[in-house]
Amino acid sequence: MSDRQYPGFFMTVEGGEGAGKTTNIAYIKEWLTTHNVEFVHTREPGGTPLAENIRELLLAKTDEAIAEKAELLLVFAARAQHLDQVIIPALQAGKVVLCDRFTDATYAYQGAGRGLNKTDIATLEGLVQGSLRPDLTLLLDLPVAAGMARVNQRGDLDRFEQEAMTFFERVREGYLERAAMFENQYAIVDASQSLEGVQADIGVILQNRLSAYAGE
Repeated sequence: MSDRQYPGFFMTVEGGEGAGKTTNIAYIKEWLTTHNVEFVHTREPGGTPLAENIRELLLAKTDEAIAEKAELLLVFAARAQHLDQVIIPALQAGKVVLCDRFTDATYAYQGAGRGLNKTDIATLEGLVQGSLRPDLTLLLDLPVAAGMARVNQRGDLDRFEQEAMTFFERVREGYLERAAMFENQYAIVDASQSLEGVQADIGVILQNRLSAYAGE
């Protein structure tokens, strides 16, 4: 959880493939707007023109395989730019930052999924973001098979979505491990229930955690 070094509130949304992040982030944006909360919506990797270019490199299907450590370094390069240009200025201005994925995704995908050394990830985390951590992480959790069934209905898959089921099982375990380690930061939402149920749960969490920002 953040050490509150900035007046803003840093909220991230995490989850495996097909967890419904896009749909539920739209709901969160609507909730924030309805409650007159000033916010910035952004995503990782990405969020700035340079970081979006790195995102394209990470997701594109190419003949040249990306080395796992190169993938990790690209993620943090995009994050460094994103923090400098978008996230930190918004938090300094007292805004809510709503971010689609952040460093917890790196621990889940590159750490648990790829099997990269978590100490190396932590070193890069400290270098790039210092002590900054999300104030709230909404983890949309559902069984991998259910999530991938949703993804496969979309058609064309990106480089990550083409990974094996075992990879995504490790990613899910990585997220749940992080949630257990940082209970004050995380709120787990059962994404296998109906959309109405998911959004009702999210609404309660937002009301409890963001009431000060909503002026209630």
